[in-house]
Amino acid sequence: MERVGPYWHMLPLANQARKAIWDAVNPRTGRRRIDDAFPAEIRESTRENDMFIRFKNGATWQVVGSDNYNSLVGSPPVGIVFSEYALADPAAWAMLRPILAENGGWALFISTTRGRNHFHKLVEYAKKAEDWYGETLTVEDTGAISMESIEKERRELEAERGKEEAKAIIDQEYYCDADASIPGSYYGSHMSKALKEKRIGLFPWLPKEPVGTAWDLGTGDSTVIWCFQQPDSGRVRIIDCISGSGVGIDWYARKLAQRPYVYAEHIWPHDGGHKNIRDINDATLKVTAQSLGIRPIRVLDRDASVAHGIQAVRDIMPLCEFNDTPIPFEDETAEQAAQRMERGLDALKQYRRVWDEKLQRFSDTPLHDWASDFADGLRYLARGRRPFPGKDYYQAIEQPQPDEDGIYF
Repeated sequence: MERVGPYWHMLPLANQARKAIWDAVNPRTGRRRIDDAFPAEIRESTRENDMFIRFKNGATWQVVGSDNYNSLVGSPPVGIVFSEYALADPAAWAMLRPILAENGGWALFISTTRGRNHFHKLVEYAKKAEDWYGETLTVEDTGAISMESIEKERRELEAERGKEEAKAIIDQEYYCDADASIPGSYYGSHMSKALKEKRIGLFPWLPKEPVGTAWDLGTGDSTVIWCFQQPDSGRVRIIDCISGSGVGIDWYARKLAQRPYVYAEHIWPHDGGHKNIRDINDATLKVTAQSLGIRPIRVLDRDASVAHGIQAVRDIMPLCEFNDTPIPFEDETAEQAAQRMERGLDALKQYRRVWDEKLQRFSDTPLHDWASDFADGLRYLARGRRPFPGKDYYQAIEQPQPDEDGIYF
């Protein structure tokens, strides 16, 4: 009411936003929460399909999802609420923060703590920074729910899911414990173990060793590339993570060419070789990629099941070393390069199943959100990795180099 402009209330997924905010009913009043917050007297119009309200003073408020933040750019907001930010794609904030900086806007982040992820790091920064405010409030701080109610819930959860799962949920939801296991996480315990065993840290590129890549190819979603080496120690050294959205295969070709790596092979999922996946020149994506210098490409067979691929990742997790200081691109700082890898590692911690309230068990399929693109890329790495040929093989390969216009021949 004080400053006219667009305002967004953003949840991780657009369909989640509709259920949790737009259609949600306040049990104390029996009315929709948006009607409690924004009475009809101050509204000019309401669009149900877009979850959009225009007020009589010209300001607007809209419920949106961070899963389609690219489509939102162009209508510069002056205020954004990021709700359940721990589950949101952090790239949304990276994309939107320059807009708020330009127009003097503000952002508010609300979430349950779900591991030592991007939200946890942001809160810890906000508590120390002069131009931010941050706080963590547990149920003991707020007193919003009685201890008797929490203990009752703990007993019920133990009966439904077991003591370990019940403890993780209580610690996470009520005590904001960043070290609590994420319920339903596929790789959370493996990543925690890697951290304890100091397998996440400085594991840089080994110049004498070839590099493989494993891709999750996105069309509407992000494309993710994991770069890895297999040194003589038997470890799988994951040295870099590249991701993008809304860009062509030429963008990834340029990024890969900026590295000093000698590539052994590029592992693609089964649909990477499909003839119906074509680029603007009506060539298959694989043919285009090869013409841009991405070679050799090996396309995997279709997964027998996603579950088998997830188990393949679990099998190699004890062998994995994760480098948290990748080489910066030409347009990056060292901090920005580290943030790329951090986002990939956060995704592996967040990748999870969803609890089915009706069946009272976790679903058999993963939740498809921003984290699944990174997890799928690692799944193809686990399924497709094999011993690289001898070093003489790479010395004989003429690595493609672009001309001054970035074109490969």
